[in-house]
Amino acid sequence: MAEFLEIIKNDSKIDFLGKAKLFFLISGILIAVSIFLIMTKGLNYGIDFSGGTVIQLKYEKAPDLNKLRKAIADLKIGDASIQNFGNPNEVLIRLGKTKDIHLEVLSKTIQTKISEVDPANKFNIERIEQVGPQVGSELKYKAIMALIYANIGVLIYVAIRFEFIYALGAILALVHDVLITLGFLSLTSKEFNLTVVAAILALIGYSLNDTIVVYDRIRERIKNSADNKLSIKDIMNKSINETLSRTVLTSFLTFLSVIALLIFGGEVINPFAFTLTIGIIVGTYSSIGIASGLVYLIKNLKKQ
Repeated sequence: MAEFLEIIKNDSKIDFLGKAKLFFLISGILIAVSIFLIMTKGLNYGIDFSGGTVIQLKYEKAPDLNKLRKAIADLKIGDASIQNFGNPNEVLIRLGKTKDIHLEVLSKTIQTKISEVDPANKFNIERIEQVGPQVGSELKYKAIMALIYANIGVLIYVAIRFEFIYALGAILALVHDVLITLGFLSLTSKEFNLTVVAAILALIGYSLNDTIVVYDRIRERIKNSADNKLSIKDIMNKSINETLSRTVLTSFLTFLSVIALLIFGGEVINPFAFTLTIGIIVGTYSSIGIASGLVYLIKNLKKQ
């Protein structure tokens, strides 16, 4: 059974560090394109960050969401996201900036329009809230700080458990993962909201876990390398190869779960699932090809 699960043999001899320059080139191009997209096209901020209106409806029976989307689109009052909330009878409508329409007027306008969709299906407006630009800016600031604090925590943890060079390599690999993931979000214009921030924080933890497994094996090998006189490059390559099967198998199974969310999860969870899908791919690649390569590069620069 263990041999069946061992996709890649522990004694494989792939020269990952010998291909480090190629990995760095690929990553450099992806990061440059991502930064360019973020700076020019920007991110498609959701209501959480840009401000907007949230309306919760409760129907007697499940409504046709496609008809509701068409009715709201006909009003031309801004971008709208419509999905079930909790159960099929409850609907959540998220509107982008609504051109300074008064909340009461907006509520009556929407209520009148969606009443025409299915007059026999009665509904109540459970709540209607507006998120102002000031609140959105505050949430944006807190989201950025959450990402910064997460990386500082990683830096301290890895520096204590290993050494500062490893912590620096891990942080650079995480920044690499986040930037490329944000680049894909910008490219695809996926909504960037608080759930996406949660996905990025989850990605940081997931990617770090894979990196720590590799680093731990490198540390064990270095402690036991006195007799066999292996170079640091050989030790790192051997460690990556020994953990490669575990990394690929874990990432693949997680990827299958996230893909299921992406395909069947619906409109609400789509940005979250998309972020994790890209993040798992990029994070697995960086754990194998970037994190250890950065440590090796920093060690060589330190010797010069």
